Amino acid sequence: MRPFLFISLFLFQRVFAQEYKYLVHLKDKNNNGFSIANPASFLSDKSIQRRTKQNISIDSTDLPVTAAYIDSISSLHALRILNKSRWFNQVLIGLSDTSVLQQVMQFSFVISSEPVNNKQIKKIPGRISVNQHPAILGISAVTANPNCLIVTDSINYGESQSQVYIHNGEYLHDLGFRGEGMTVAILDDGFNSYLSNPAFDSLRNYNRILGTYDFVNQKVSVNEEDQHGANCFSIIAANIPGTMVGTAPDASYWLFKTEDITSETPVEEQNWVAAAEFADSAGADLITTSLGYSYFDDSIYNLNYAQRNGHTALISRAANLAVSKGMIVTASAGNSGGMTNEEKYVLCPADGDSVYTVGSVDFSGVIAYSSSWGPNSSGQIKPDGVSVGAGAYYVAPDGIVHSGSGTSYSNPNLAGLIICLWQAFPEFGPHDILAAVRQSSNKYNSPDNRYGYGLPDFEKAYSILLNKRLAAYNQLLGNDWIRVYPVPFLQSFNLIFKPSITGNANLLLLDVSGKIIMKKTVPTTAGLLQWLEFNISQPLSSGVYFLRYFDQNESKTLKLLKY
Repeated sequence: MRPFLFISLFLFQRVFAQEYKYLVHLKDKNNNGFSIANPASFLSDKSIQRRTKQNISIDSTDLPVTAAYIDSISSLHALRILNKSRWFNQVLIGLSDTSVLQQVMQFSFVISSEPVNNKQIKKIPGRISVNQHPAILGISAVTANPNCLIVTDSINYGESQSQVYIHNGEYLHDLGFRGEGMTVAILDDGFNSYLSNPAFDSLRNYNRILGTYDFVNQKVSVNEEDQHGANCFSIIAANIPGTMVGTAPDASYWLFKTEDITSETPVEEQNWVAAAEFADSAGADLITTSLGYSYFDDSIYNLNYAQRNGHTALISRAANLAVSKGMIVTASAGNSGGMTNEEKYVLCPADGDSVYTVGSVDFSGVIAYSSSWGPNSSGQIKPDGVSVGAGAYYVAPDGIVHSGSGTSYSNPNLAGLIICLWQAFPEFGPHDILAAVRQSSNKYNSPDNRYGYGLPDFEKAYSILLNKRLAAYNQLLGNDWIRVYPVPFLQSFNLIFKPSITGNANLLLLDVSGKIIMKKTVPTTAGLLQWLEFNISQPLSSGVYFLRYFDQNESKTLKLLKY
């Protein structure tokens, strides 16, 4: 089932030569046919699993916009629906005739509207969304992650070696953490020739490009658009050993165009919101964006420094909400560091309270002159960290490696290593992962407004999280040697144990009748705390199950309960 069915409805509507765009704010989500109690009808399994693992409640912001409201609005003449936001309960509309707006305002479910690409009218009070429902993605895998170091073949990075090594990123890769099983959404301005660029051959061959959409032009393809997004994509995902390998070559990706390079208007913020919400509902783990906003073509929309406080701009509020849904968001700081006035400060959403903001350095770790300054106007340290953005290497659409500069390039380089770190420690949430990244950085004890916390070291970050894991698991085990959690479970559960022998252990998942649902053999090391995560690929009914462990010395059967 294609993931963009919910968008395809818009492709058949007429596009107008001259179009005015407005955000329409809706009163409620009444009578929309969805319920918080049944999230599977509007969120993918992976999205639900992310929330469950992090104990994040599903709330009204997760519910789709009421379809009947959007149907009523879209029935008006000379109007089309561009996209919508369930988080903010609003819809972006395009009009060829602004007089139609008065008809929109007559609906009792409309609170207000505001122009986002023109200054014909001010915000209008009302009298008092199309259903965003991605196809449910069937995520199925059983993964075992014993807490022992398994060294794989080293990568021949080619030109990207220095920008990986500056963070000890090869340490994660050599342990086998290269992004496999993790999902990244890239929000940018286009991904020119990604379908033919050899940098992405392995992604195409293994179906790790999960989908694309152009929120600017309301079409699926992003292959013929601008190349900025494709350049950034190559820094994180390229896989041409000996030529260039990105920082997360084995992750899976969504590619979204939200930036219109022909203009600068708040429409692009709403496009970003719509893409971020889709990434959430489809189960993305990380959103990375090398876009930023402060000054627009029409100055009435400008986001001055006072508004770059981490929680005012629409795009920054959306980025914060994405993190509250259990995702990590990384963003480029901006390239205005050479300015002498407020223009020098980080852009939006890089100012976001919960966003990991990335500045730019050269290969020696010296700050790039153009890298935007912190803090945000609330005084929060920004950037959060820095990576190579001065002379960084990327694979252009023609398949040739080039170098370029900007925080646009430092951001994906670091984002890829962050997602690999999270792959290694999936039991932790975004704040734990990013706290370790900051703590590993070379200026953690003396952050400033150029480097933030400095250059992260991912060998140190791994060690920080490993110690945290061991402490938590030892506390959870107490005086026992084996335990399963959580009980009850929804779609996945974990096993921690300290085996008494070095060798192999067998694991059987059984239903109440004794039928084997899954079996697994894992290596064991005597006295070493080990951890396994089980993601159940087949649908299981609610009820009692049993996990049986046995090796040469010990056996134990653990009772499980599935929601």
